[in-house]
Amino acid sequence: MAPGIDETRPFLPLSIAVVTVSDTRDMASDRSGDTLAGRIETAGHRLHSRQIVTDDIEAIRETASRLIADAGVDVVITTGGTGFTGRDVTPEAIEPLFEKTMDGFSAVFHRISYDKIGTSTIQSRATGGVANATYIFVLPGSPGACKDAWDGILAAQLDYRHMPCNFVEIMPRLDEHLKRGKLKTTAV
Repeated sequence: MAPGIDETRPFLPLSIAVVTVSDTRDMASDRSGDTLAGRIETAGHRLHSRQIVTDDIEAIRETASRLIADAGVDVVITTGGTGFTGRDVTPEAIEPLFEKTMDGFSAVFHRISYDKIGTSTIQSRATGGVANATYIFVLPGSPGACKDAWDGILAAQLDYRHMPCNFVEIMPRLDEHLKRGKLKTTAV
């Protein structure tokens, strides 16, 4: 089966939270958050919340932990803090929360990014994973990177109609380990 939308399947809207990580942005100047919020709503999903958090490991981790503990949130997308400077700490804050890391997300993101910005893509530590049956995507802070991640990966994978497979159809099974009685190791 070729990848694409199966129009015989219903669209299932998800609840998605956007977290911008920045010491310098506010809602009026947060172009990356605007980019993601606009795409989320245009796709037919629900923007659960949108917030800005400072470049601080504990503040980022607390915000993400609260969101992944919220049964009303299906997906958390962060933007910012994925570079190599001293203030870029989003992966350090988020990755310990992952129950499973999504290596393919980073690989595909870098492939898409490479086609647009060449080797400069290596300056991003974009990542993805799952925690508490919630998808988490950690994106760079540029609007272009947010567009690339949404348009090139997330729009399709967060659409139940996308075939041959998508993230939505496996959501009911993300917490199978909890149902088997194993202890949850996520710091939420």
